[in-house]
Amino acid sequence: MTKLERLVPALEQLAGVPLRVWRTDAAGVRAVAGTPVTWTPELPRRGGDGSGRRLETPAGPAWFEPVRGADDLWLEAPYDDRVNGIRANVAEAVDCLAEAEREAAQVAAELSDRYEEIDLVYTISEILGHTIRLDEAARRILQEVATVVGARRATLFVLDPERHLLRLVAAKGMLTNEVDPIELDDPVSVTARAYREMRIQSNPPAGAAMPGSAERNYRGRAFLSVPVMYGAPGDQARPIGVINLTDRTGPDTFSAGDRKLVAAIANQVGAAIENARLVTRDLGQQRVRRELELAHDLQLKLLPSPSVLGAKAEVAARCRPADSVGGDFYNLLRLHGDRVGVMIGDVSSHGFGAALIMALAMAASGIHAEAANAPGQVLYDLEASLSEELARTEMYLSLFYAVIDPAAGVLVYANAGHPHAFIVRGESGAVQRLEATRTPLGLGPRPPVGAADGAESWRRREDVLCLVTDGIVDATSESNGRFGEDRILNHVRTLRHQSAQQMLEAIFADLAAFTGGAPSSDDRTLLIAKV
Repeated sequence: MTKLERLVPALEQLAGVPLRVWRTDAAGVRAVAGTPVTWTPELPRRGGDGSGRRLETPAGPAWFEPVRGADDLWLEAPYDDRVNGIRANVAEAVDCLAEAEREAAQVAAELSDRYEEIDLVYTISEILGHTIRLDEAARRILQEVATVVGARRATLFVLDPERHLLRLVAAKGMLTNEVDPIELDDPVSVTARAYREMRIQSNPPAGAAMPGSAERNYRGRAFLSVPVMYGAPGDQARPIGVINLTDRTGPDTFSAGDRKLVAAIANQVGAAIENARLVTRDLGQQRVRRELELAHDLQLKLLPSPSVLGAKAEVAARCRPADSVGGDFYNLLRLHGDRVGVMIGDVSSHGFGAALIMALAMAASGIHAEAANAPGQVLYDLEASLSEELARTEMYLSLFYAVIDPAAGVLVYANAGHPHAFIVRGESGAVQRLEATRTPLGLGPRPPVGAADGAESWRRREDVLCLVTDGIVDATSESNGRFGEDRILNHVRTLRHQSAQQMLEAIFADLAAFTGGAPSSDDRTLLIAKV
């Protein structure tokens, strides 16, 4: 039984009159909730002109009201004075339920799409963390991408910088020796065009044939050519290859979702290709250093820009990993209504293991935050997702997650052993530490479901949330003095009426002067938010 079928009898009991909900679609007009009948009213499909109407039925005159939240639903109520006064309220209740069911379907679809992305991120992270040949890395990456988007044939071309060619390094559904290298300036090749223009080439216009379909014996018209990009932090991204996908297993077209998914992982594919290329070129110390740089780059690209929150919040964030691969991360989440989710975490170790835990936590946190309202539930679900990796690597992570609802004037949080989380009050400058509500993830027994969250009042765009990892707090000067929390909080307190970026820059400038610019042995992450 659907929610609509449960709601209508309850509304009938409250209103004291019979009610029905009708659906109009390609199958015709049919009752989907309420007392069954053997007759069918003459209603326009897809909501008609959007206005209600009075119709004669075997049971007497009735009023049919279109449901605003769903243009294929109509509410039927008796046409008399008793009902006319409450009809709008009943229709509004059905509207709200239709809207809720539609939002639930959208969230479910989004979660399904993002699970595909997580699978790809996880697989590519594994490839990045292993010493393998370029052809093996390319073959594994191509297989994963082709499976997700449903392509029978796929090719991966990689730039040969010495000969200025695109050379085939992996293929699915065809032999690699069947395909010649492609000149970068080839005017006919779709692969060369995707590389030169650095943009996706996709399904041709209706009636047009796929380029090269005759000689390659392609099935159908669908094709997708996506440039593989790579750029170190601070450098402009450049093309280093092209992924081609053809011969759809389903409909003869690649959807916008397919294009978005493949484009979203293109940078990670580029990083893995660069890593594997380096492995084949240099098996010495240079290879090890470059692997760490590529992993570093991947971590930085996973961190969201403060702009993802748009006008909802003013956020400044900076994550500076140590020389080795880091385990610090933060996440920013747009939640329903005006609510904003803010997260910071610190994995207990360094190296590729910590980097993988960080990548998995980043990917999974967004899904769990969408599916759960309480921060404590999000941390519980996140720990369940990471439990096997945490146990295998013998790592744990401290993590703080807050949901700020400025309209309600409240900040609700869960703190898994993260010691440096504060609210600086905009009116008085008072500092309030947000204490731990549970143990770090992966350390000790998991707290029970429904463990209590912390809650504090929040004043919109006045109060300041300051989150920092111990790499900054424990930074030392040449005389072995400790930077400490007080220096950080003094800057926030003094500049609390200024922008979040000004606070962040002041703290990092003071930190650089304090340490003399010496490299850090730990990751340093700072996040300041005014919501």
